[in-house]
Amino acid sequence: MVELIKYVIGSFAEQPDKIDYEVIERGNMVTVKVTLDPEDMGKVIGRQGKIAKALRTLVRVGGQNENKKYNLEIKERGEN
Repeated sequence: MVELIKYVIGSFAEQPDKIDYEVIERGNMVTVKVTLDPEDMGKVIGRQGKIAKALRTLVRVGGQNENKKYNLEIKERGEN
């Protein structure tokens, strides 16, 4: 599932080599934290958050096949 997230986000980002991914697993709960450069935020999130929402839906449905719950966090570099 993490590979799917990397592929989709890397496709939209202009600088995919500057994206950081952090995967935290706690039981069946998996949190994927994605940190982007400020200029890539708008491209990855999309207008009115449509791309981010669609990606979260894909991750949620795909996680059901693995019996895991995925949480996707998208942050801008420098943001806490």
